[in-house]
Order: sequence, then structure tokens, then C-alpha cells
Amino acid sequence: MTSYSRIAVRELPLFPLSEVVLFPTRPLPLHIFEPRYRIMMNTILESDRRFGVVMVDPHKGTIANVGCCAEIIHYQRLPDDRLKMLTLGQQRFRILEYVREKPYYVGLVEWIEDEPPHKDLRPVATNLEQLLRDVVRLSAKLTEEEIELPEDLPDLPIELSYWVASKLYGVASEQQALLELQDTNARLEREAEILTSTRNHLAARTVLKDTLN
Repeated sequence: MTSYSRIAVRELPLFPLSEVVLFPTRPLPLHIFEPRYRIMMNTILESDRRFGVVMVDPHKGTIANVGCCAEIIHYQRLPDDRLKMLTLGQQRFRILEYVREKPYYVGLVEWIEDEPPHKDLRPVATNLEQLLRDVVRLSAKLTEEEIELPEDLPDLPIELSYWVASKLYGVASEQQALLELQDTNARLEREAEILTSTRNHLAARTVLKDTLN
């Protein structure tokens, strides 16, 4: 085994999920039914209730190198030892190597964090929040449904960046790229680009709808 004595590392059971990316501070409900993962979760429940969630690319069959640690917050046992559980994203990690692959993956991981910001992140976070409100307003108009942002939208720029990233449904590869970034400002700016594109698309559809009506 390679020596990683100068890096803060630990062994972590790994739970690969197809096109699912977990972010710090975000919840992830799970239904555990495969025998190997029932074994894994029962083992985890007897220790610190933490495991790593890593995205699997269903097209390539590859497991991402960066994931997010999850902590089991609540669980319920079902028949046949199946489990329903609620987990919460903790810190991110990078897989250094696999310790074993059976009956489930265990990796030697190092924790990763965003670099300290070199400028005030509040302006870009404020802009991102306004883009969110624009997207929600336009979506509500198009669908004629009541859609609102939660009142407890994160105040801290880094937590806001994780919240937005977790809501980008259907673009797992983009979410994975955001998870791997270690620059909060870069993550916020990329999310602003995505939401600007979404807002412009929704605005065009709204104009077309108003014209046809």
C-alpha cells in the first residue's frame, strides 16, 4: 500500500449510486435492499454511521473519484432486513485507493475542502439568489402553479452553492463537476451561468405563451 502518512486519511465504506451526486449539508433518502449493502449499512450502524456516496456513470460504468460523506440521521427496518434511511451530506472526499471491493467497496480517502476565498463572495451569491427567484417566478407563470423558494435558503455562499448544485436535476455530470470544484466563487459563477441560461429559456417560453394567448 502506498504511504499517505502526511495526508489526513481514513477508510470509508463506499455506496455507488447511478447518476446521483450528494453535496454537503444536503439530505439524501435511501432504500437499501441489495444484500451486500444491507451488510454494509448494518456494519455502519454499529460504528459512526458514516459512509461515502460516489456517483456511477451508467454509460461508462465508472465510479467518480470524488464523493461526499453521508451520515445516517434516521433509519427504519423493513421486512427482509431492508432499510429505509435518511442521510445527510457531510464533508467531501477524494478516493486515494480501494482497500477492498467485496462484499462492498471500501476506499482509503482524503477529505477535501474549498480554498479560502480571495474576495467577498456576497455579491455573486446575491446575484445567484436573484437568478433563482427569476427562475422560480417564470416557472410558476408557465406552469400556473404556486412555486416558492424555501424560507430557509442558505445564507452562507458555500452552503448556497451546495443547495443550488443539489437542485440541478438531470445533469449528474455537471453536478459532479461542481462537487469536485474547490473554489466557492467558481462554483457560484458556474451556477449563475446555468441559471442565466435557464432564465432566458423560460423568459422566451413565457413570451411565446403570452403571444399565443
